[in-house]
Amino acid sequence: MLHNSNMRSSAHILHADLDAFYASVEQRDDPALRGRPVIVGGGVVLAASYEAKECGVATAMSSAQWRPICPQAIVVPPRFEAYSAASAAVFDIFRATTPQVEPISIDEAFLDVGGLLRVSGPPLPVAIKLRARVLAEVGLPITVGVARTKFLAKVASGVAKPDGLLYVPPESELEFLHPLPVRRLWGVGKVTAAKLAERGVFTVGEVAELPAQALIAMLGAASGRQLFALAHNHDPRPVVVGRRRRSIGAQRALGRSRSNPAEVEAHLLALLDRVALRLRRARRLCRTVTVRFRFADFTRATRGHTLPAPTDNTAIMAGTARQILSASRTLIAERGLTLIGITLSGLDDAETVQLELPYPSAIPASLDAATDRIRDRYGAASLTRAATLGQRASESVPLLPD
Repeated sequence: MLHNSNMRSSAHILHADLDAFYASVEQRDDPALRGRPVIVGGGVVLAASYEAKECGVATAMSSAQWRPICPQAIVVPPRFEAYSAASAAVFDIFRATTPQVEPISIDEAFLDVGGLLRVSGPPLPVAIKLRARVLAEVGLPITVGVARTKFLAKVASGVAKPDGLLYVPPESELEFLHPLPVRRLWGVGKVTAAKLAERGVFTVGEVAELPAQALIAMLGAASGRQLFALAHNHDPRPVVVGRRRRSIGAQRALGRSRSNPAEVEAHLLALLDRVALRLRRARRLCRTVTVRFRFADFTRATRGHTLPAPTDNTAIMAGTARQILSASRTLIAERGLTLIGITLSGLDDAETVQLELPYPSAIPASLDAATDRIRDRYGAASLTRAATLGQRASESVPLLPD
């Protein structure tokens, strides 16, 4: 752990990230799974325990990919209600620690503890207490990075995983950052890393030695400027509280066997039903419907359509989703579909959007209200489309508060 006795309070941002979240919840709830390689999903890996990751298992792998390298893995079906409950309990602890919490996903958040010095002490002890409390009260391991900027706090938590704590004092920031591989920089994936490697650039420090204009020429204006700033740990963004999400979505892995068009459409509409319910519960309206595809050759595609007016009406969104799916039939037939997802984006608060004239028929809205009441009372799975009956759920739903 990096630290010194004269810790400056300016290193006040925590990045807290639950370790192998879905798999950790399964290991918590079933003692027989602890210490063993666990895969959540099966046909397509939704999550893998660290024991499975040590074998090379990664998210989105097919069974044909992970079975040869980790045949001893234990496969469990996803339990999204359990993950949602665990996430809510952890976020309660975050908000009890500080009101300055910015959720990033179901299993991670930024926390600003700079104002807690007199109440709770310096950031490092606060982080230590936070980790202990999550383990004691929720039973899950969590890694925390502590630094002056959001970028560096997230890098620190990534280096500290699994189940670790890393504090980077301001005077040691570049000493910590520059020896790291370029993949630690936000926005650097395989393609960008390969471009940098072609020019002999492998570490963050080597990126920092390049002039900004050289990076812009190499990677483009936006990426070049971003990498130049991050390589020098320039990240002025504060922790933002109360920012509402601009999109919500869900996806379902279909496995390697071919699904006929009717089955694909039924799965897509079942996903839309769940996402539309979450949209209305949050009193939001959607402007854009996007359908996401992953194919048997591991390529991906997205197709979106912006609606004439914001809506929370399932029938309107379903009509758009069907049109997108119909226009993609040839692509699906040629490549084979292994995953389908839907995202509703451009979200607005329902109270702030003026309805267009003439007002739409009340019948679709009444149907939505009736189905919502049934699902609220008896659970999301109590009402489903007939075409999906008997199908095992294998979906991944972002569960951040909307």
